[in-house]
Amino acid sequence: MKDNNCIKIVEVFRTENGSVSQCNKTNSYILEFGGTTCSFKASDFIDFTKRVNSLDLVGMILSSSSVTDVTVLMPPYSERCFVLTLTDVLNLKELLGGAKFSLHLNSVIWECLRPHLYSI
Repeated sequence: MKDNNCIKIVEVFRTENGSVSQCNKTNSYILEFGGTTCSFKASDFIDFTKRVNSLDLVGMILSSSSVTDVTVLMPPYSERCFVLTLTDVLNLKELLGGAKFSLHLNSVIWECLRPHLYSI
């Protein structure tokens, strides 16, 4: 956990291409990818993850058009625009998938521990 301007930030998941962190004070997620940082409310982060996961990778791979070599994503309520190549999309999917797994695992662990915490 690192302290940044009195805001508690916890790293959720990291790859060599970026990271996802959670700010416990503002209940937001911070995505570092492609050399930039973008902050999301929890619901917007879920929406952005769904948008990334819905990208048609097979269509990008099999298309002979140069237009489909790149896709543009605009996160909700953000001034940031992601211009992603096929490799970028794969790296971003890996990052977001790992973050989703880590968040779900943390939730499951807390669910398992909760009954034991009250019985102490």
